Amino acid sequence: MDNSRKLFSGATKTMAVLFLVVVMFFTQSITVEARRTSNYLELATGITNIISPIAPLGIDSEAPEVKAAENAEKSAASESSTESASESESSNLVMANVSRVMNVREEPNEDSAKVGVLYKDCGGKILDRQDGWTKVQSGDLIGWAKDEYLLFDEDAEALAQDVGKQIVTSNGTALNIRAEASSDAEVVGVLAENTFVDLIEDTGDGWIAVDYNDETGYVQADYVTSTFKIDSGETIAAIKLREEAEKKAALTKNRGAVSADADEVKLLAALIQCEAGNQPYEGKVAVGAVVMNRVKSGGYPSSIYGVIYASGQFTPALNGTVARVYNSGKISDSNYQAAQAAINGETTVGGALHFRRVNGREGIIIGAHVFW
Repeated sequence: MDNSRKLFSGATKTMAVLFLVVVMFFTQSITVEARRTSNYLELATGITNIISPIAPLGIDSEAPEVKAAENAEKSAASESSTESASESESSNLVMANVSRVMNVREEPNEDSAKVGVLYKDCGGKILDRQDGWTKVQSGDLIGWAKDEYLLFDEDAEALAQDVGKQIVTSNGTALNIRAEASSDAEVVGVLAENTFVDLIEDTGDGWIAVDYNDETGYVQADYVTSTFKIDSGETIAAIKLREEAEKKAALTKNRGAVSADADEVKLLAALIQCEAGNQPYEGKVAVGAVVMNRVKSGGYPSSIYGVIYASGQFTPALNGTVARVYNSGKISDSNYQAAQAAINGETTVGGALHFRRVNGREGIIIGAHVFW
Protein backbone atom coordinates (compact mmCIF):
# COMPACT_ATOMS: atom_id res chain seq x y z
CA MET A 1 0.00 0.00 0.00
CA ASP A 2 2.79 2.38 0.94
CA ASN A 3 4.61 1.50 -2.24
CA SER A 4 1.48 2.30 -4.30
CA ARG A 5 1.14 5.71 -2.66
CA LYS A 6 4.81 6.43 -3.33
CA LEU A 7 4.43 5.50 -7.00
CA PHE A 8 1.27 7.59 -7.29
CA SER A 9 3.00 10.52 -5.57
CA GLY A 10 6.04 10.19 -7.90
CA ALA A 11 3.84 10.04 -10.98
CA THR A 12 1.92 13.09 -9.82
CA LYS A 13 5.11 15.04 -9.33
CA THR A 14 6.32 13.99 -12.77
CA MET A 15 3.05 15.11 -14.35
CA ALA A 16 3.27 18.43 -12.52
CA VAL A 17 6.80 19.01 -13.80
CA LEU A 18 5.77 18.14 -17.34
CA PHE A 19 2.80 20.53 -17.05
CA LEU A 20 5.09 23.35 -15.91
CA VAL A 21 7.49 22.66 -18.78
CA VAL A 22 4.60 22.84 -21.29
CA VAL A 23 3.37 26.09 -19.71
CA MET A 24 6.88 27.58 -19.87
CA PHE A 25 7.27 26.47 -23.49
CA PHE A 26 4.07 28.21 -24.60
CA THR A 27 4.88 31.26 -22.48
CA GLN A 28 8.30 31.43 -24.12
CA SER A 29 6.72 31.12 -27.57
CA ILE A 30 4.36 34.03 -26.83
CA THR A 31 7.27 36.13 -25.62
CA VAL A 32 9.25 35.43 -28.77
CA GLU A 33 6.27 36.27 -31.03
CA ALA A 34 6.05 39.63 -29.31
CA ARG A 35 9.66 40.30 -30.26
CA ARG A 36 9.39 39.57 -33.96
CA THR A 37 9.91 43.23 -34.81
CA SER A 38 13.63 43.01 -34.08
CA ASN A 39 16.02 44.44 -36.69
CA TYR A 40 17.97 41.23 -36.56
CA LEU A 41 14.96 39.23 -37.68
CA GLU A 42 14.62 41.52 -40.66
CA LEU A 43 18.06 40.35 -41.77
CA ALA A 44 16.91 36.69 -41.52
CA THR A 45 19.84 35.49 -39.41
CA GLY A 46 18.32 32.17 -38.34
CA ILE A 47 16.17 30.37 -35.79
CA THR A 48 18.72 30.88 -33.00
CA ASN A 49 17.68 34.53 -32.92
CA ILE A 50 14.14 33.46 -32.05
CA ILE A 51 14.84 30.80 -29.37
CA SER A 52 18.36 30.94 -28.01
CA PRO A 53 19.65 28.06 -25.82
CA ILE A 54 21.51 30.65 -23.75
CA ALA A 55 18.79 33.32 -23.45
CA PRO A 56 15.46 31.42 -23.86
CA LEU A 57 13.28 34.52 -23.33
CA GLY A 58 15.16 36.85 -25.70
CA ILE A 59 17.88 37.21 -28.32
CA ASP A 60 21.40 36.10 -27.54
CA SER A 61 23.43 39.16 -28.43
CA GLU A 62 26.60 37.10 -28.34
CA ALA A 63 25.41 34.38 -30.73
CA PRO A 64 27.66 34.16 -33.87
CA GLU A 65 24.78 34.70 -36.29
CA VAL A 66 23.63 37.79 -34.37
CA LYS A 67 27.14 39.19 -34.48
CA ALA A 68 27.25 38.50 -38.22
CA ALA A 69 23.94 40.31 -38.69
CA GLU A 70 25.20 43.29 -36.71
CA ASN A 71 28.36 43.48 -38.81
CA ALA A 72 26.35 43.17 -42.05
CA GLU A 73 24.00 45.93 -40.96
CA LYS A 74 26.89 48.21 -40.00
CA SER A 75 28.66 47.48 -43.29
CA ALA A 76 25.51 48.26 -45.33
CA ALA A 77 25.00 51.50 -43.42
CA SER A 78 28.64 52.46 -43.97
CA GLU A 79 28.44 51.74 -47.71
CA SER A 80 25.24 53.75 -48.00
CA SER A 81 26.84 56.65 -46.15
CA THR A 82 29.94 56.46 -48.38
CA GLU A 83 27.82 56.44 -51.55
CA SER A 84 25.80 59.44 -50.36
CA ALA A 85 28.96 61.34 -49.49
CA SER A 86 30.49 60.45 -52.85
CA GLU A 87 27.39 61.63 -54.70
CA SER A 88 27.34 64.91 -52.82
CA GLU A 89 31.07 65.49 -53.34
CA SER A 90 31.05 64.65 -57.07
CA SER A 91 28.86 66.95 -59.14
CA ASN A 92 27.02 65.71 -62.22
CA LEU A 93 27.33 69.16 -63.82
CA VAL A 94 29.72 69.96 -66.66
CA MET A 95 30.32 73.34 -68.31
CA ALA A 96 32.04 74.31 -71.56
CA ASN A 97 35.37 76.05 -70.97
CA VAL A 98 35.93 77.78 -74.33
CA SER A 99 36.06 81.32 -75.65
CA ARG A 100 33.60 80.62 -78.48
CA VAL A 101 32.62 77.05 -79.39
CA MET A 102 33.73 73.41 -79.06
CA ASN A 103 32.87 70.27 -81.01
CA VAL A 104 30.87 67.36 -79.61
CA ARG A 105 31.42 64.00 -81.30
CA GLU A 106 29.59 60.70 -81.71
CA GLU A 107 32.44 58.67 -80.16
CA PRO A 108 35.32 59.63 -77.82
CA ASN A 109 37.93 60.36 -80.48
CA GLU A 110 38.89 63.18 -82.85
CA ASP A 111 38.03 61.19 -85.99
CA SER A 112 34.43 60.51 -84.94
CA ALA A 113 31.52 62.26 -86.61
CA LYS A 114 30.57 65.67 -85.25
CA VAL A 115 27.08 65.59 -83.71
CA GLY A 116 26.88 69.13 -82.40
CA VAL A 117 28.60 71.94 -80.54
CA LEU A 118 28.79 73.49 -77.09
CA TYR A 119 29.08 77.26 -77.04
CA LYS A 120 30.74 79.44 -74.41
CA ASP A 121 28.86 79.22 -71.07
CA CYS A 122 26.80 76.20 -72.17
CA GLY A 123 26.36 73.38 -69.67
CA GLY A 124 24.96 69.89 -69.28
CA LYS A 125 25.16 66.71 -67.26
CA ILE A 126 27.77 63.98 -67.28
CA LEU A 127 26.67 60.62 -68.71
CA ASP A 128 30.02 58.83 -68.91
CA ARG A 129 33.76 59.44 -68.84
CA GLN A 130 36.70 57.65 -70.45
CA ASP A 131 40.21 58.35 -71.66
CA GLY A 132 40.11 62.13 -71.39
CA TRP A 133 36.62 62.44 -72.89
CA THR A 134 33.24 63.05 -71.27
CA LYS A 135 29.87 62.04 -72.64
CA VAL A 136 27.53 64.95 -71.99
CA GLN A 137 23.85 65.69 -72.39
CA SER A 138 23.10 69.34 -73.04
CA GLY A 139 19.53 69.95 -74.13
CA ASP A 140 18.90 67.73 -77.17
CA LEU A 141 22.62 67.25 -77.73
CA ILE A 142 24.25 64.01 -76.54
CA GLY A 143 27.85 63.22 -77.41
CA TRP A 144 31.51 63.15 -76.37
CA ALA A 145 33.58 66.25 -75.58
CA LYS A 146 37.27 66.52 -74.70
CA ASP A 147 37.94 67.06 -71.00
CA GLU A 148 40.51 69.80 -71.69
CA TYR A 149 37.69 72.05 -72.88
CA LEU A 150 35.35 71.34 -69.94
CA LEU A 151 34.91 72.39 -66.33
CA PHE A 152 33.87 69.96 -63.59
CA ASP A 153 32.79 69.95 -59.94
CA GLU A 154 33.25 73.25 -58.07
CA ASP A 155 34.55 75.07 -61.17
CA ALA A 156 31.50 74.03 -63.19
CA GLU A 157 29.12 74.99 -60.40
CA ALA A 158 30.76 78.39 -59.97
CA LEU A 159 30.47 79.17 -63.69
CA ALA A 160 26.87 77.92 -63.79
CA GLN A 161 25.92 80.22 -60.95
CA ASP A 162 27.58 83.11 -62.75
CA VAL A 163 26.03 82.63 -66.21
CA GLY A 164 22.79 80.77 -65.47
CA LYS A 165 19.49 82.38 -64.64
CA GLN A 166 16.30 81.59 -62.79
CA ILE A 167 13.26 81.36 -65.05
CA VAL A 168 9.54 81.17 -64.37
CA THR A 169 7.36 78.91 -66.55
CA SER A 170 3.58 79.11 -66.67
CA ASN A 171 1.70 75.94 -65.72
CA GLY A 172 -1.61 77.13 -67.16
CA THR A 173 -2.92 78.07 -70.58
CA ALA A 174 -3.06 81.80 -69.87
CA LEU A 175 -1.51 83.38 -66.78
CA ASN A 176 -2.00 87.10 -66.20
CA ILE A 177 1.07 89.23 -65.59
CA ARG A 178 0.10 92.17 -63.40
CA ALA A 179 1.63 95.58 -62.78
CA GLU A 180 1.61 95.02 -59.01
CA ALA A 181 1.58 92.01 -56.68
CA SER A 182 -2.19 91.98 -56.42
CA SER A 183 -5.00 90.18 -58.21
CA ASP A 184 -6.71 93.58 -58.56
CA ALA A 185 -3.73 95.17 -60.31
CA GLU A 186 -3.69 96.04 -64.01
CA VAL A 187 -2.96 93.14 -66.40
CA VAL A 188 0.10 94.08 -68.46
CA GLY A 189 0.46 90.80 -70.33
CA VAL A 190 -0.38 87.12 -70.52
CA LEU A 191 2.02 84.20 -70.14
CA ALA A 192 0.97 81.26 -72.32
CA GLU A 193 1.36 77.65 -71.18
CA ASN A 194 4.97 76.40 -71.09
CA THR A 195 6.34 79.86 -71.95
CA PHE A 196 8.81 81.42 -69.57
CA VAL A 197 10.23 84.73 -68.42
CA ASP A 198 13.20 85.66 -66.24
CA LEU A 199 12.65 85.67 -62.50
CA ILE A 200 13.53 88.89 -60.68
CA GLU A 201 12.44 88.11 -57.13
CA ASP A 202 10.18 85.82 -55.12
CA THR A 203 8.39 88.34 -52.92
CA GLY A 204 7.44 85.64 -50.43
CA ASP A 205 3.78 86.61 -50.28
CA GLY A 206 2.50 84.33 -53.04
CA TRP A 207 3.76 86.55 -55.87
CA ILE A 208 6.87 86.42 -58.05
CA ALA A 209 8.38 89.45 -59.78
CA VAL A 210 9.35 88.71 -63.39
CA ASP A 211 10.97 90.52 -66.30
CA TYR A 212 8.27 91.10 -68.92
CA ASN A 213 9.40 93.07 -71.98
CA ASP A 214 12.07 94.80 -69.88
CA GLU A 215 9.47 95.85 -67.32
CA THR A 216 8.75 94.34 -63.90
CA GLY A 217 5.54 92.34 -63.73
CA TYR A 218 4.05 89.98 -61.16
CA VAL A 219 2.62 86.47 -61.42
CA GLN A 220 1.03 84.27 -58.77
CA ALA A 221 3.52 81.72 -57.46
CA ASP A 222 0.93 78.91 -57.32
CA TYR A 223 0.59 78.88 -61.10
CA VAL A 224 4.23 78.80 -62.17
CA THR A 225 7.30 76.62 -61.88
CA SER A 226 10.67 78.15 -61.10
CA THR A 227 13.80 76.48 -62.50
CA PHE A 228 17.48 77.29 -62.95
CA LYS A 229 18.40 77.48 -66.64
CA ILE A 230 21.79 77.13 -68.31
CA ASP A 231 22.28 77.54 -72.06
CA SER A 232 22.38 74.23 -73.96
CA GLY A 233 24.43 73.01 -76.88
CA GLU A 234 23.15 72.60 -80.43
CA THR A 235 22.88 69.48 -82.57
CA ILE A 236 24.01 69.51 -86.21
CA ALA A 237 20.37 69.08 -87.29
CA ALA A 238 19.30 72.06 -85.18
CA ILE A 239 22.14 74.17 -86.60
CA LYS A 240 21.03 73.42 -90.16
CA LEU A 241 17.42 74.30 -89.40
CA ARG A 242 18.48 77.53 -87.71
CA GLU A 243 20.75 78.53 -90.57
CA GLU A 244 17.99 77.86 -93.09
CA ALA A 245 15.59 79.98 -91.05
CA GLU A 246 18.16 82.77 -90.79
CA LYS A 247 18.79 82.61 -94.52
CA LYS A 248 15.09 82.80 -95.25
CA ALA A 249 14.71 85.70 -92.82
CA ALA A 250 17.52 87.53 -94.61
CA LEU A 251 15.90 86.87 -97.97
CA THR A 252 12.60 88.29 -96.81
CA LYS A 253 13.92 91.22 -94.79
CA ASN A 254 12.28 94.42 -95.92
CA ARG A 255 14.72 96.47 -97.98
CA GLY A 256 12.92 99.77 -97.69
CA ALA A 257 10.09 101.34 -99.63
CA VAL A 258 10.50 103.43 -102.75
CA SER A 259 8.13 106.22 -103.70
CA ALA A 260 6.10 105.31 -106.81
CA ASP A 261 3.01 106.70 -108.48
CA ALA A 262 0.03 104.73 -109.82
CA ASP A 263 1.49 104.45 -113.34
CA GLU A 264 4.72 102.94 -112.01
CA VAL A 265 2.80 100.42 -109.89
CA LYS A 266 0.78 99.47 -112.98
CA LEU A 267 3.92 99.17 -115.14
CA LEU A 268 5.65 96.90 -112.62
CA ALA A 269 2.47 94.79 -112.30
CA ALA A 270 2.38 94.42 -116.10
CA LEU A 271 6.00 93.22 -116.16
CA ILE A 272 5.31 90.75 -113.33
CA GLN A 273 2.32 89.38 -115.25
CA CYS A 274 4.45 88.90 -118.36
CA GLU A 275 7.43 87.33 -116.54
CA ALA A 276 5.72 85.41 -113.72
CA GLY A 277 1.98 85.44 -114.34
CA ASN A 278 1.80 81.63 -114.00
CA GLN A 279 4.14 81.46 -110.98
CA PRO A 280 3.30 81.34 -107.25
CA TYR A 281 2.78 84.65 -105.48
CA GLU A 282 6.21 84.31 -103.84
CA GLY A 283 7.75 84.19 -107.33
CA LYS A 284 5.77 87.24 -108.46
CA VAL A 285 7.09 89.27 -105.51
CA ALA A 286 10.58 88.01 -106.36
CA VAL A 287 10.41 89.42 -109.92
CA GLY A 288 9.17 92.75 -108.56
CA ALA A 289 11.94 92.71 -105.96
CA VAL A 290 14.63 92.22 -108.64
CA VAL A 291 13.38 95.38 -110.37
CA MET A 292 13.33 97.35 -107.10
CA ASN A 293 16.78 96.05 -106.10
CA ARG A 294 18.13 97.40 -109.37
CA VAL A 295 16.44 100.74 -108.79
CA LYS A 296 18.25 101.00 -105.44
CA SER A 297 21.59 99.51 -106.51
CA GLY A 298 23.23 102.44 -108.29
CA GLY A 299 24.38 100.10 -111.06
CA TYR A 300 21.14 100.44 -113.02
CA PRO A 301 18.73 103.28 -113.85
CA SER A 302 17.20 104.77 -110.71
CA SER A 303 13.56 104.52 -111.79
CA ILE A 304 11.14 101.65 -112.32
CA TYR A 305 10.59 102.67 -115.94
CA GLY A 306 14.32 102.99 -116.60
CA VAL A 307 15.10 99.54 -115.14
CA ILE A 308 12.27 97.77 -117.00
CA TYR A 309 13.19 99.28 -120.38
CA ALA A 310 16.96 99.12 -119.98
CA SER A 311 18.64 97.73 -123.08
CA GLY A 312 19.03 93.96 -123.17
CA GLN A 313 17.24 93.28 -119.87
CA PHE A 314 13.57 92.21 -119.87
CA THR A 315 12.51 90.65 -123.19
CA PRO A 316 8.73 91.20 -122.66
CA ALA A 317 9.43 94.92 -122.26
CA LEU A 318 11.65 95.10 -125.33
CA ASN A 319 9.28 93.15 -127.64
CA GLY A 320 6.25 95.26 -126.69
CA THR A 321 4.39 92.65 -124.59
CA VAL A 322 4.55 94.70 -121.38
CA ALA A 323 3.13 97.75 -123.18
CA ARG A 324 0.23 95.75 -124.59
CA VAL A 325 -0.65 94.30 -121.15
CA TYR A 326 -0.31 97.76 -119.60
CA ASN A 327 -2.63 99.34 -122.18
CA SER A 328 -5.17 96.51 -122.02
CA GLY A 329 -5.75 97.04 -118.32
CA LYS A 330 -6.13 93.26 -117.93
CA ILE A 331 -3.71 92.86 -115.04
CA SER A 332 -4.64 90.44 -112.27
CA ASP A 333 -5.02 91.60 -108.68
CA SER A 334 -2.25 89.26 -107.48
CA ASN A 335 0.21 90.93 -109.86
CA TYR A 336 -0.83 94.39 -108.64
CA GLN A 337 -0.45 93.15 -105.07
CA ALA A 338 3.01 91.73 -105.76
CA ALA A 339 4.09 94.96 -107.46
CA GLN A 340 2.95 97.08 -104.52
CA ALA A 341 4.64 94.71 -102.06
CA ALA A 342 7.95 94.99 -103.92
CA ILE A 343 7.69 98.78 -104.04
CA ASN A 344 7.04 98.73 -100.28
CA GLY A 345 10.37 96.95 -99.80
CA GLU A 346 9.17 93.34 -99.51
CA THR A 347 11.35 90.63 -101.06
CA THR A 348 11.56 86.86 -101.17
CA VAL A 349 15.03 86.80 -102.72
CA GLY A 350 16.97 89.26 -100.61
CA GLY A 351 19.01 91.61 -102.78
CA ALA A 352 18.99 89.44 -105.95
CA LEU A 353 19.51 91.44 -109.15
CA HIS A 354 18.93 88.72 -111.75
CA PHE A 355 16.60 85.85 -112.59
CA ARG A 356 15.97 83.40 -115.39
CA ARG A 357 14.29 80.07 -116.01
CA VAL A 358 15.79 77.24 -113.96
CA ASN A 359 18.68 75.79 -115.95
CA GLY A 360 21.01 74.31 -113.37
CA ARG A 361 22.44 77.61 -112.23
CA GLU A 362 22.89 77.97 -108.49
CA GLY A 363 20.65 80.43 -106.75
CA ILE A 364 17.30 80.80 -105.04
CA ILE A 365 14.77 78.67 -106.88
CA ILE A 366 11.13 79.74 -106.74
CA GLY A 367 8.76 77.99 -109.11
CA ALA A 368 10.26 77.90 -112.61
CA HIS A 369 12.80 80.67 -111.93
CA VAL A 370 16.21 80.85 -110.30
CA PHE A 371 17.21 84.17 -108.69
CA TRP A 372 20.69 85.40 -107.87
